[in-house]
Amino acid sequence: MADGAPLLPCYNSSESLHGLGNRPPAASTMVDDDTLESYVDHNCRSSQLLQAIFVSLAWAFDAQQTFISVFTDAEPAWHCTAATCSSSGSTPCGLPPGSWAWDSPAHASVVSEWSLQCAGSAVVGLPASAYFAGCLIGGLLLSTLADTVLGRKTMLFFSCFMMSLSAALTAVSPNLWAYAAMRFLCGCGRATVGTSSLVLSTEMVGKRWREKVSISSFFCFTLGFLSLPAVAYLNRGASWRTLYLWTSMPCFFYSVLIYFWINESPRWLLVRGRRDEAIQALKRMAAAGDRNNAITSSFSKLIVEENASDVNVDVFSAMKMLCEKRWALRRLLATMSAGFGLGLLYYGMPLNVGNLDSDLYLSVTFNALAELPSSLITLFLIGRVNRKSSTVAFATASGAFSFACVAVTAEPWQMAAEVVSFFSACTAFNFLLIYCIELFPTCVRNSAIAMLRQAVVLGGVLAPMLVAEGRKRSFMSFGVFGVVVCSCGMFVACLPETRGRSMCDTMEEEESKQMKNASSNTP
Repeated sequence: MADGAPLLPCYNSSESLHGLGNRPPAASTMVDDDTLESYVDHNCRSSQLLQAIFVSLAWAFDAQQTFISVFTDAEPAWHCTAATCSSSGSTPCGLPPGSWAWDSPAHASVVSEWSLQCAGSAVVGLPASAYFAGCLIGGLLLSTLADTVLGRKTMLFFSCFMMSLSAALTAVSPNLWAYAAMRFLCGCGRATVGTSSLVLSTEMVGKRWREKVSISSFFCFTLGFLSLPAVAYLNRGASWRTLYLWTSMPCFFYSVLIYFWINESPRWLLVRGRRDEAIQALKRMAAAGDRNNAITSSFSKLIVEENASDVNVDVFSAMKMLCEKRWALRRLLATMSAGFGLGLLYYGMPLNVGNLDSDLYLSVTFNALAELPSSLITLFLIGRVNRKSSTVAFATASGAFSFACVAVTAEPWQMAAEVVSFFSACTAFNFLLIYCIELFPTCVRNSAIAMLRQAVVLGGVLAPMLVAEGRKRSFMSFGVFGVVVCSCGMFVACLPETRGRSMCDTMEEEESKQMKNASSNTP
């Protein structure tokens, strides 16, 4: 987080409000941002903070659906039942039927239920890859709806409802292809859960609480990640379909509560010209004694100017600006390259713990716990260290410990190396996200971060295939993860340092600052 602003600010300096996209309303409403900030902050009550934290809870359900395939798609242990059988291989593929058996019931995993032990890595990893492909497509198609016709609250409700419904339908999938299709739809719904939740929760509170509310989202993600192995352990031996039902039902009821209990963002209502609804939202945020006509009369101070002309600044014009400026394009490609490598390892490591000799439930729990110190360390170090060197250092450490997972075969040390590698990737991504916010001016910042997120998800699309291949050769998972994250992380080294400098609002202001820095460094 920077300067207490939402994680995904997008309007340029003339628009003053923050949101997900770069498109202003049909009638551009100019707003005194300081007045609105002070009003929201002054009237922020415990009930409003509770609502903001409840909105952040969406990240918990996001985490469950993201990593649920670690358990549902895992290849169960097996044993020989005949003297002619040899259990030296990693899979029972090729053994005579009846000479071996699964240790768990066949319905415990999609691999055993649909006899995928001899299928190729692309087939075994198809459902998980379909989920991340859905995240990629959903992010491209749905991300602007929260800024335009739906709003933050409705977008969050729609995303959570779609995610829970598709997860519930996954439980009745008759075959692998229907299963992959449902995972794709679940990914499409999940694509906007995190951003809608983060933007809505931060716009519901003032600057005084915004950073704390943002951090609560990361803690909720960790909570969801931690709850997954607990739910899976309680349902061990049961069908993998049961796990989808146990995780989809709470998300469904959560989406209903979002629709009926949570207020829409007053900022979004105001920027869309829905002034009366914004007043009502602010009244509901205020204490009972403050709900009077003073709110309505003082609200006019927020409106500085209305201009009927519409400047067509959408995501495509922002991308055009990024591509036209060579320095902006260079920064975008560098951050996206680093994001791809970190995404490959971030999503691949939890999926790959099934290839370790350690207990699956314990390994996933340790990975989930690694998210917690990662967020705390980022919060502690972000004001004290350089962004560039920190991102490169943690990405390199992540790759090095990923290599260690191949070299070290002893069970406790291999699991320790895997957890440290995942922790380093989480921390590197935290730094990269904050770094990206500071690298790009306000007018294109949201588009740049959106492209970074898509690169991260693209890494997640490829990760399951490498994980499936890693069941035969560990280097094809851990080794490839290490090579890619180290190589991609080095692209950050070509970027300028941003620590301690103010953020720019326009491309011209950023170029002016570059010229000033270049002239000051010239002897």
